[in-house]
Amino acid sequence: MALKLSCVLFDLDGTLVDTAPDLLACLHSALTHHHVIQTDITTLMPYISYGAAVMIKHSAAASLPATQQAEILTTMLNLYEQNIAVHSDFFAGIPETLAFCEAQQIKWGIVTNKRKRFTEPLVDALNIRSRLACVISGDSAAKPKPHPEPMLAACQQAQVNPEDCIYIGDAKHDIDAGNAVNMKTLAAVYGYLTPTDTPETWGAEALITSPTHLLTWLKTQL
Repeated sequence: MALKLSCVLFDLDGTLVDTAPDLLACLHSALTHHHVIQTDITTLMPYISYGAAVMIKHSAAASLPATQQAEILTTMLNLYEQNIAVHSDFFAGIPETLAFCEAQQIKWGIVTNKRKRFTEPLVDALNIRSRLACVISGDSAAKPKPHPEPMLAACQQAQVNPEDCIYIGDAKHDIDAGNAVNMKTLAAVYGYLTPTDTPETWGAEALITSPTHLLTWLKTQL
């Protein structure tokens, strides 16, 4: 039986958009500003899905007092707000996937733990505001993912039922949140996974290796 699908919901960083270049550049500048030497900033990419504070805790600033880490965080976020989409763009294959959804009259939207302060200007920079059925940020609901509330808020905004949605994300908290409201879930293993992540144990419907794979998966399900 063909899948009844009303809406495809995406995590933002590491799933819909490759935001790593801008996030890492701003973190590197913040570390440098605070006299912290990070020899290879790319090693911090796997922690993007867990937020900037976690990225700093895994950086060369890890041994610094919490107060100094907080100062680095503030500097990084201020820089990021000013450089939200210098290099960030859709992952290759995402535009075609979104076009397919729209051609099939399937809604699509975003559920992210990224705060509105950064989500909203990024959405505008990507020029997708009018195409989105919903945008739920990390502070749109009382609790972020893995709590189910953001998923329910997205469905309410998009006017769809959770069981008629697919949610794709690159972290365990994405899959947990989607499963909690009976959405079909897909693990974006092309995203920002940590070395210790085991996406095969997260309970997702499938492991998606690229946006092109996602498009193929959707076509075979409908």
